[in-house]
Amino acid sequence: MRVWRALRAQGAAVLRDGVYLLPASPSRHEALHYQATAIEEMGGKALLMRVDESAMVGTEALTTLFARDTDYAELREPLAVWHQQLPGLTAREARRRLLQLQRRFQAIVEIDFFPGTASGRAAAALADAEAAYNRRFVPDEPQRSHAEIPRLDRVAFRGRLWATRRHLWVDRVASAWLIRRFIDPEARFVWLASPEECPPEALGFDFDGAAFTHAGDKVTFEVMLASFDLVKDAALLRLGELVRYLDVGGSPVPEAAGLQLMLSGARERCPDDDALLDHVGALLDDLYQAYGSIDDHT
Repeated sequence: MRVWRALRAQGAAVLRDGVYLLPASPSRHEALHYQATAIEEMGGKALLMRVDESAMVGTEALTTLFARDTDYAELREPLAVWHQQLPGLTAREARRRLLQLQRRFQAIVEIDFFPGTASGRAAAALADAEAAYNRRFVPDEPQRSHAEIPRLDRVAFRGRLWATRRHLWVDRVASAWLIRRFIDPEARFVWLASPEECPPEALGFDFDGAAFTHAGDKVTFEVMLASFDLVKDAALLRLGELVRYLDVGGSPVPEAAGLQLMLSGARERCPDDDALLDHVGALLDDLYQAYGSIDDHT
């Protein structure tokens, strides 16, 4: 039973009793080798084979064994319940339940080796839930605009005062980190109770009417990447995809559930937004380094 559960968790498909399949990759081969060793240590027998696709006939039929449509469909009912109960939930409880659903979705994505339309529908449904949460608990969340993204010189933006809405969340804290780390190392920040309180000398970000906010399908973090010619940095682009997914939905990102969980914990631990930026900034430094290392080895 332990081995069976492990194989299910790894997304293995059942060809017949006792015959399990996984698409080839070094990490999956290692995982199957570990289970084969465990079986032999318990007195059983296991045969681990790598099959060359050129030696197989009808491989298209095998991909259907990995279909996750049912798993995605099982998210519909709890998501519908969440929408029904949202008016009576606190922001914290609504976020906690939505995070659980997002983590379930992410777990499915990690073993969805041949994603189809079901994955896209589930991602869209969760994006709608995120939007519903923002409408209820974050009324100042910026709306998408269609303005052109300006191309700016970072040198002209040194030592400035920057402003965004307080109680930082994904896009705002990541954008503040980007400003401090890559745009304006001498940046000073003011956290606003309302966008109307933005000082006239401050550069606003991530609210309607701000100098930098959502444009087209880009969130504020990505708009800043484009504005300040940072799109050549592959690690920052990866971070942008992660921020966009957590902020407005879209293509799933493997690290999303873990980062969102840590952000939730950081918001509860940190006494104010200055402390939160310092705390989460270190985490984003680590993610940036890790993404850069991945690109260096590919």
